[in-house]
Amino acid sequence: MIGSEYLKRSQFFIGMAKALRGLKRDTYVLIWTIKRNRKIADYLKTQRVKKLQLGASDHVLDDWLNSDISPHSKSVVYLDATKQFPFSDGTFHYIVGEHMIEHLEYHAAGVMLRECFRILEPGGRVRFATPDLQVLLALYSKDQTETQRKYIDWAVARFMPEVRECKDVFVINNFFRSWGHCFLYDQQTLYYALYASGFRDIRFYKPGCSEDPTLRNLESHGKEIGEDQNQFETIVVEGRKESR
Repeated sequence: MIGSEYLKRSQFFIGMAKALRGLKRDTYVLIWTIKRNRKIADYLKTQRVKKLQLGASDHVLDDWLNSDISPHSKSVVYLDATKQFPFSDGTFHYIVGEHMIEHLEYHAAGVMLRECFRILEPGGRVRFATPDLQVLLALYSKDQTETQRKYIDWAVARFMPEVRECKDVFVINNFFRSWGHCFLYDQQTLYYALYASGFRDIRFYKPGCSEDPTLRNLESHGKEIGEDQNQFETIVVEGRKESR
């Protein structure tokens, strides 16, 4: 009986703590939403070429409207990429997101991509960088290349130093369950996701590379994990909204 009462009280306090955290988050979202309207208006009024970054985190791009679901600075506006964007049709020329699409469930990423398509002007381009599932799964091989072995050793040393055996298995599993990853893409799945959202002229690159000068050298993930590792694990896709 005592155990039952203790359990009920524990569940009550846990529920209260969750409710308070939710209320705190809702309050922040309300404040961020109120503040962003002026920033968005100022940006759109002052920039000839309008560029939106989704999931900016701490990587603020000059002359871009930087957004994130949890803004860390005054330079970043609040935006939940899984909901309707607060912009009119055809507002932007460019949209980018680095290592953020894999943090959304697949259907939610589809919502985001369709919103990106809507707010791009005809001829506008979208660009997303994300871990390459094909590269990661290829680590599980009896005939690993030197580059693969170096990447596995680096990942284990940085994220799982206790691992001694079957390192490739642990590295692959870590990618699926860590850092809030929800869905990992290969080239074919990325292509389909963009094509289904209306994009055409879909092309693939490595970080920093693009045929469009505006989209070159934007990625910063290499500064966090090392550029060799970033070039190895990351795939970049671009798509264009065709002119009617």
